[in-house]
Amino acid sequence: MNFDDQLRRYFGTVDLAAVPSSALAAGIERMQVDLGLETDRGHRFALWALLHMLGAAPDLDAIFEDRADREAARAFMEMTDPPRPA
Repeated sequence: MNFDDQLRRYFGTVDLAAVPSSALAAGIERMQVDLGLETDRGHRFALWALLHMLGAAPDLDAIFEDRADREAARAFMEMTDPPRPA
């Protein structure tokens, strides 16, 4: 699942800054529904990762049954979250 393809599918553009807030909310809602229906592990992870970057990802334990998938998601979160001040 390509990142740009995900953006086009759910928001109609790769430029999220150009997406009106109502369309952003609708796209996120569609992604969350698709995440709940998706059975392919890789696709689920890709959907969850984009939702995480948009601040709308569900809890890891609710989405990933497999421990390795949860660990990969935690590693992704650590890599993408900004560092916290000391």
